[in-house]
Amino acid sequence: MQKQLIIYGSRYGSARRYAERLAEMTGVEVVEYTEASNIGAYDRIVYIGALYAGGITGLGKTVGKLTKQQELIVATVGLADPTDAANVANIRASIKTQIPEHFYDESRLFHLRGAIDYKKLSLKYRMMMSLLAKKVAKMPEEEQNAETRAMLETYGKQVDFVDFNSLQPIVDRIKQ
Repeated sequence: MQKQLIIYGSRYGSARRYAERLAEMTGVEVVEYTEASNIGAYDRIVYIGALYAGGITGLGKTVGKLTKQQELIVATVGLADPTDAANVANIRASIKTQIPEHFYDESRLFHLRGAIDYKKLSLKYRMMMSLLAKKVAKMPEEEQNAETRAMLETYGKQVDFVDFNSLQPIVDRIKQ
């Protein structure tokens, strides 16, 4: 039986919520990426990370500790609809830039929908989101993608798209 670990990188809680629920569903240990140690002792790492500014929180630091022999499963958490093909393509292109080629396997990539509460964002991120929302609002609709449309639809609001049922394909993969 493979030794597995769930690691998460979360800014405002959605990735942590998914990771903790996945741990409950599978019995696999869970830890935040900043607390992960002795990663080399595991055969499989399941990484659940929040999407921010084109990157995945903590993924690079975690991958830097892995060996080529380990399996990596990545689940991203963001606001945009993970069933939108263009959105998934953008996320996967971003992942390709953050991990070595030998870890990239589309069958081990999953995309989950998160939550946001603009009132809980730090001042820096509120300002950044304000500027971005103004810029995106001026874009012609045909130039907007799923991510930018989701941002405009949710801007300034508290929304929660977390769906623990969407973890089932990851559970199935872990139990293989």
